[in-house]
Amino acid sequence: MAAVFIHRLLRGLAVLGATLPAAAADNSASRPNIVFIMADDLGWADVAFHGGSAPTPHLDALARSGLELRRHFVAPVCSPTRAGLLTGRCWSRFGVLAPTNTRALPWDTLTLPRALSSVGYETALVGKWHLGSQPDEGPNAFGFDHAYGSLAGGVSPWGHRYKQGPWSRTWHRNGTLIEEEGHVTDLLAAEAVRWIESRDSGRPFLLYVPFTAVHLPIREPAEWVERVPAAITGAVPRQYAACVMHLDDAVGRIVAALDRRGVRDRTLVIFTSDNGGSTAENNDPKYTDDGCPAGRLTGDNAPLRGQKGQLYDGGTRVPTLVSWPGTIAAGACDVPVAIVDWMPTLCWLAAFKPSHDPHWDGVDIADLVLRGEAPPERPLYAVGPAARERSLRLGGWKLIVSGDLGAPTRTQLFRTADDEAEEHDLADREPAEVARLLAVTRDVASRDDDARAAPDR
Repeated sequence: MAAVFIHRLLRGLAVLGATLPAAAADNSASRPNIVFIMADDLGWADVAFHGGSAPTPHLDALARSGLELRRHFVAPVCSPTRAGLLTGRCWSRFGVLAPTNTRALPWDTLTLPRALSSVGYETALVGKWHLGSQPDEGPNAFGFDHAYGSLAGGVSPWGHRYKQGPWSRTWHRNGTLIEEEGHVTDLLAAEAVRWIESRDSGRPFLLYVPFTAVHLPIREPAEWVERVPAAITGAVPRQYAACVMHLDDAVGRIVAALDRRGVRDRTLVIFTSDNGGSTAENNDPKYTDDGCPAGRLTGDNAPLRGQKGQLYDGGTRVPTLVSWPGTIAAGACDVPVAIVDWMPTLCWLAAFKPSHDPHWDGVDIADLVLRGEAPPERPLYAVGPAARERSLRLGGWKLIVSGDLGAPTRTQLFRTADDEAEEHDLADREPAEVARLLAVTRDVASRDDDARAAPDR
C-alpha cells in the first residue's frame, strides 16, 4: 500500500508545474498564514450574531472585528462543498453530488494544499475529510502534509465511529487508523492548537479545520450542557445548543493559539459552514450507539427557506466570517460569493500561479475582502443531491430547475433581491426571465461533462 500511496502522490505533484514568484520567495512574511474553519450543518440562525439563542462569544467577536460575507453560498450537502473548496470547481464537474465515501477527485487534481505546498506553505487538515474514506485516499494523498480526524463523514461524538459498515472505523492520523478517548470537538481543537504551537519553520501555513459539529449524532459533555441558557428546554435542543457553544469555544481556542504564537496579525482566518442547518433525527440508528438522545435536531435557518439537502437558501447560504487584523476592515458585505471562490483567492494571496488553465469556476475575491471592490457579476451555479436539481443565481434572480434541462419537470424563479425567504415563485409571471436564466444554466451545466474533470475510478 505504501508504494501505491507514494506513486499516487507523485502523480499529484506532477500537475503543479508552478514556480515560486521571486517576490514571494524573498519575503514569505508578505504572504498570510491561512486558517480555514468549517462547521458541519451549522444553520444561518444557529449563531448569536444572527439572533441564535445559544451564546457564541468567540464567533461574535470575529463578526465584530472582521468582515461578514452575508451572501456566501455553498453546496446543499457536505462532500460537494469540500470538493468545491479544495478545487475551485463546482462539485458537479467531478460527479460529486452527495456525501461520498468513494474517492471523489481524480488522483492528479490540482488541490489547494498542493498549490500552496508548491510555493512553500506547510499544510494540515484537522477534522472531517469525506472525499474518499479509504486510508490511502485521504488528505495526505491530495497534498496535505499532516492530517488528523475522520476520513469519512460525521462521527459518533465519543466513539469516533462513522455509520455502521465498511467505513465505520475512520479516525486516523496521517492515514493510519487510531483509537483515542475524548469528545470529538475537543480532540480536533487540541490537535489544531498543537499543530499551530509546534511549528518552528517560519514558513507560512495553511490549516484547514473542518469540524464535525454540529452534525448528528450529538451528545455533549455535561459541563457544556450545564452552560446552556435555561430558556432552551428539551433534551435534544439543549444538546444542540451545547454543541454550538462547544464549537464556538473551539474556534476561540484556535484563535488564541495564533495570538500566543504571535502570528495573529499575519493570519487570515475564515469561518463558514458546509451547508445549512438540519432537522434530522439525532439518534440515527446507522451510527454506533453513543448514548445520544432521541429527537430532531434544531438547526435554524430563519429567515431563509429550506434546510440541508435543498437548493433553497436555507440549505446553501451559511454564516461566513473573514478576519485578518490590520488588513481586513470590519464590516459586512452583501456581494454574492461562493465556496469555489476560495481556491483562486487563496492561491493569489499565496503567490501561486498555475502553469496551465485550472478551469476554476470560482473567481479571485481578494479585492472584495481586502478593499471592498466587487468582482464582475457572474452566474453562481449549484447542483443538488437529488434528481439533478440545479440552481442559478444572477442579477438578483435565482432559478431552481428540476429534471432534464432540455425539458424541466419544474422551474422556480425568485427575486432574491427583495424576497430573501423565497416565498414568491415568479416562474409563471416571468417566463422571459425563466427562459433567459435557463439558457445560462444550460451553458454553465454543459461543463459538468468535461472529460478533463471525469473522476479516475
